[in-house]
Amino acid sequence: MGRKLFWYSHDFTASAAAHHNGDTATLFQSTHLEARRRTLEARLAKRRSIEALHHRGPRAHGHGDFILQHELVLAWSIKTALQALGLYRRGRANALRPLVRELQLKFPNLPSSLEGFRLLHLSDFHIDGVDGLAEVLAESLASLPVDLCVLTGDYRFDVRGTCDEVYPRMRRILDAVRSRHGILGILGNHDCADIALELEGMGVRMLINEAAPVGSSGNPLWVVGVDDPHFFGCDDLQQAAKDVPKEGFKLLLAHTPEMFREASATGIDLYLSGHTHAGQIRLPGIGALMQLADCPRQYAQGHWCYEAMQGYTTAGVGCSLVPVRFGCPPELVVIQLGRA
Repeated sequence: MGRKLFWYSHDFTASAAAHHNGDTATLFQSTHLEARRRTLEARLAKRRSIEALHHRGPRAHGHGDFILQHELVLAWSIKTALQALGLYRRGRANALRPLVRELQLKFPNLPSSLEGFRLLHLSDFHIDGVDGLAEVLAESLASLPVDLCVLTGDYRFDVRGTCDEVYPRMRRILDAVRSRHGILGILGNHDCADIALELEGMGVRMLINEAAPVGSSGNPLWVVGVDDPHFFGCDDLQQAAKDVPKEGFKLLLAHTPEMFREASATGIDLYLSGHTHAGQIRLPGIGALMQLADCPRQYAQGHWCYEAMQGYTTAGVGCSLVPVRFGCPPELVVIQLGRA
């Protein structure tokens, strides 16, 4: 079960290959991909301008400046404390033990064509932060067939610097994904704009304030993706959903759950996010030591509901700040859609 490239018609490409020579088909694909690249660059322009300033966007939901200024001190403090307690090595081992979490969510307005549709939700890779994680994830993904895979951002560990270690590890993971309708993704607050271009080159359709229909042409799953709302504040949900039919079943990909009110008002049915890592370090009777998201606690982990909308905030597959996990295993989330 392979992945399709989303930004050109699979049927049209097959037809073109059948009626023209190989050079013409290759030229068509190359021209289309170049046009897609130009479109993507235009959508990333706002993010690039904020990247150049090295501080958060004016519409950002979270407290990104504080994290940027203090994350090295915070990471050092956590690591030092765990080492002093003799727990650091155990925490690193926990970070390499992802589990597959399966759940079924039911919706009264789900089209019959989407009954039983399986979504694979992956988030917060920070893939260059834990050696061996890419290989562990690839092994799990190889035996996990789904209808659609979605990625909700944070592919690199640091917020600045090179991505040289990110791309080969992400390619290894993406090559292992078994998704009938391919992979859709968005950017997170750790990501630079260049990552979107690189992931598209690997076959991921990156949604930067735009939407894509998936599945049945009559009643598709409308996947709406927004740019990072936490640090960059480049999200534009109204722009992303403007061409989506009002009665269409809508899945929102946003890096954080902080947009839950706006998403509900827009008519989103299912909201998938990450960013919080569900705390990453959770203590018995206390829970997460940190939330790092400007939203009520109930929206920062697992399945939740707000008005008529359902959501899932994943613990993610990687680690932030310190490559350890306690009481909060990394997770690959499989969601099966059903009709209520």
